[in-house]
Amino acid sequence: MSDLAGAVVLVPRPAADDPFVVAVREAGGRPLPALLVRTVPAPSTALDDALRALQAGAHTWLAVTSAVTVDVIAERARALGATPAELTAGARVAAVGPATADALAAVGVRADLVPGQTASAEALLAAWPEPDGGSVLLPRSALAAPTLAQGLRARGWRVSDVVAYTTVPAPGPDPAVAAALTAEQVDAVLLTSGSVARALVSLYGRPPARTLLCAIGASTAAAAAAAGLTVAAVASAQSPAGLVGAVAAALHPTTSPTPPTPPTSTTSTAPNQEEPR
Repeated sequence: MSDLAGAVVLVPRPAADDPFVVAVREAGGRPLPALLVRTVPAPSTALDDALRALQAGAHTWLAVTSAVTVDVIAERARALGATPAELTAGARVAAVGPATADALAAVGVRADLVPGQTASAEALLAAWPEPDGGSVLLPRSALAAPTLAQGLRARGWRVSDVVAYTTVPAPGPDPAVAAALTAEQVDAVLLTSGSVARALVSLYGRPPARTLLCAIGASTAAAAAAAGLTVAAVASAQSPAGLVGAVAAALHPTTSPTPPTPPTSTTSTAPNQEEPR
């Protein structure tokens, strides 16, 4: 069942045209957009140098582990007087999952490697080819676990691991969102990353028991559990439609029972995972 039947869903994205907001609306829900985390770019020098090296052919692969990374690369490309497609023309590009691949496509870059519906470092490592003497550029969040970089190095790849950004909680709670949560007017919350789960607790505390928390993947569910939250459902497909489908299933358990997937790891690997906006 995909109809949210008017349910109020807190979406941790403030833009009205954000894909998660749109997915909630198209499924019949009432999105409550809220800024939970902010992206803070890292000092640009190291990333700019790495992107120039990528354009010059120094790396054979670019590994992209979140849609936020795509945004940061696109921003730095503009500052360098290039496009993302020009920066990556001489390399193959790997995306951690379909949502990241879609974000790359939106800026003109085709992903050569996408492991499937599960966006995780483990899935990307399992799909990664054998070493060919080349190197991998891995721009990442400062909060990302070293799983992918360590795994690639263990398999014989040379990895240039560059911090591109970090995420921090929003400056303060939105009074309207706080009031809606306190009054138990919010039916569900979308947890799109571990950072979002932690920021929810930091800004608003634990939501009322009737508010269902739905995670985009197992690593996000694990981070939410570590923050003291109870996850009602985990998306089987890490995409806006997949997460909204998990919300609908959790809201209508008698017609579409889907028990949450137990978190198997506390390692944060993804929207992202995929790491958030």
